[in-house]
Amino acid sequence: MAQHASSPGFFGKLARVLRHRWRDPRDAHRAVPRAMLQRLGQRVAASEARHSGEIRICVEAGLPLSYLWRGLRARQRAVMLFGKLRVRDTEHNNGVLIYLLLAERAIEIVADRGLNEHVSPDQWKALTHSMAEAFKLGDYEAGLTQALDEVSSLLVQYFPLAAGEQHRNEQPDQPTVL
Repeated sequence: MAQHASSPGFFGKLARVLRHRWRDPRDAHRAVPRAMLQRLGQRVAASEARHSGEIRICVEAGLPLSYLWRGLRARQRAVMLFGKLRVRDTEHNNGVLIYLLLAERAIEIVADRGLNEHVSPDQWKALTHSMAEAFKLGDYEAGLTQALDEVSSLLVQYFPLAAGEQHRNEQPDQPTVL
């Protein structure tokens, strides 16, 4: 059977598995230490005080082996975590997951249908592309803060709180590290 040009071949797959399995949650905690997690959590809370949306940040060192064997990517993992972390269960369907996969320095943003009605796939792509530079430099806080600021701007634009309304916090503000 002929191999597709985009298929990495045996050694490419092996290198990817090793890159992901070499990392563990300690690597994620080193890249995103407790003080940074607290700052990001405070930024999420401050953001959510201005709109009715819910923002979750999730950082993972490497993909689970089951994802690697099947050739799945960061996007598929982010979509699965969007459901597993219950980000999709918000009252106004305006939850957003910001997912960082350290092994690939990949960022994925998964938004619920309420926000996706207003934001095109090209806008999401441009948003994540601009953050990639910070991740390439290993500046995860700058990249995650930028992602949070950009997502917050969209939520404030499309889901602002009414005068006197308070945000009903449906999700934890503290980032999740897997």
